[in-house]
Amino acid sequence: MSATEETTGGNPNAGEGLTEDFAATSARASRRGRTRDALLALTVVAGLASVFALSRRLDARRPAEDPFQSYEELYVRPETARRLSLGFNGLAADWYWLRSLQYVGRKVDAYRGDITLDDMTALGIRNLGPLLDEATTLDPQFMAAYEFGAVVLPAIDREAAIKLVQKGIRDNPRDWRLYQHLGYIYWQAGRFGEAREAYAAGARVPGAPAWMNAMAAQMGAHGGSRDLAREMYRRMYEESADEQVRTLALKRLAQLDSLDERERIRRVLADFQTHSGRCPAAWRETAPALRSTGFKTDVSGAPLDPAGMPYVLDAAACDVRLDERSPIPKK
Repeated sequence: MSATEETTGGNPNAGEGLTEDFAATSARASRRGRTRDALLALTVVAGLASVFALSRRLDARRPAEDPFQSYEELYVRPETARRLSLGFNGLAADWYWLRSLQYVGRKVDAYRGDITLDDMTALGIRNLGPLLDEATTLDPQFMAAYEFGAVVLPAIDREAAIKLVQKGIRDNPRDWRLYQHLGYIYWQAGRFGEAREAYAAGARVPGAPAWMNAMAAQMGAHGGSRDLAREMYRRMYEESADEQVRTLALKRLAQLDSLDERERIRRVLADFQTHSGRCPAAWRETAPALRSTGFKTDVSGAPLDPAGMPYVLDAAACDVRLDERSPIPKK
């Protein structure tokens, strides 16, 4: 008797029965696994939907007469959210990220003044730091959240911005852009030595561009210069995938160009005052001199700023300033 016959008790068809039983058992186990995964996914989706609905209800009950009234929104801490997400940490992180954008967007919509992405102190967005921290705790590779925090948070809570990006570096030590973000925060604060160290550390990361090392070298000697600021924003524009950040970089570059232009205009005004003994009463008196230095002027002779708006002549102070309608940041 063969080994197979001994195992099956001498029944030659018993082997086929065992194979069929094994296949049926495997199929049932596979179905149970798929059912379990589907239930888990539905549980996560249902939980997030409930949190979203609760957030909407909280928003709806916020007093309309005071859009900046301080009220605490109900957020699940990341440690709890990680347990509730049942392994779908990325999905939960996305929720926190979307909530961060909604939180800022709601404040922007209610505000009536001029703001820039890197100076939203007037909005009172104190919860932004915790929201971004929660999103990056759930998903340590959430690069968009780190970049947004590096640009927006410093004006609100600089130390929170530094800690956020430093956490990103610890979790992603081979991503040189995080060092760029950290260097930007330090540079903006005038902490040029720490900015130099951040850029130098980033330059040592494999794959980092050569300009990171050049930026570190310039930071010590030219940290507060307008030329270095122009380089900072140019690199921000080139490297960012966030359109809001790119728009900010363009605005800051235009602002730097305008600062240079206003210095040139002041020299023209000073020359006119030296030769005439008074300040010009209107731009047309200085239009030839302005055009000779490369300025474009409108029909009244007013020089145009980088956005195409005419500069305003302050005849009483013999000075020049931006038109209030110009999109170029005033500060």
